Amino acid sequence: MIRAYDKIYLEKARSNLAHMLDFAVNDLHCDLIYFWERFINSNLADRFEHGESTVIAGMSGIEMAYSVLGGDTGRVNVKPRDHRSEEYWLGWALAYYQWETGLTFRDIASPDKITGIRSLYSPYHEMDIRHFCDVMDELYLKRSRETRLKHYRNQVGLSQSQLAEKSGIPLRTIQQYEQRQKNINMARAEYIVRLAKALYCSPEDLIEKVSAQR
Repeated sequence: MIRAYDKIYLEKARSNLAHMLDFAVNDLHCDLIYFWERFINSNLADRFEHGESTVIAGMSGIEMAYSVLGGDTGRVNVKPRDHRSEEYWLGWALAYYQWETGLTFRDIASPDKITGIRSLYSPYHEMDIRHFCDVMDELYLKRSRETRLKHYRNQVGLSQSQLAEKSGIPLRTIQQYEQRQKNINMARAEYIVRLAKALYCSPEDLIEKVSAQR
């Protein structure tokens, strides 16, 4: 799996996204849905997703929140909290999941889904992050019914049978990849290369960022 950016930046990135959401909701009193929509539509989200060091390590969570809202909205006194808020945990967990999968924050959570993900705080904040990732994988796969293989096959206008004939890959195997009965990420390299050549894309384009079988 190719991560979104080097692991040395991960903990700083998680802390910054956590502080950003916590500060925006609990200090600036922004509605979470409103703020998340502003964030995923911002240039900052794109830069964060690609691991730009000036964002994930060079900005504080407070600076990120102000950037999302379009500048200085009025400084506030940030009082230390006795415990981590649900929004803090949400940012901390989402930053990890984005790093692991390389998905965009928009693909991970649309604004109408963000409060539902926040509700996972109990009991998942006490569990290993892997349990949260497993739940997020399930949610993503329910929303994303089309595999990348099917997406590129449809783009070039080939049926499954035509792709099988053009690539030399058995029709049943292609069907199993598209139905997620087989994990294309575990396919032989030769198969991926042949499918990519037939679909005029790169082999990396066919790799699922989230698969039913990790």
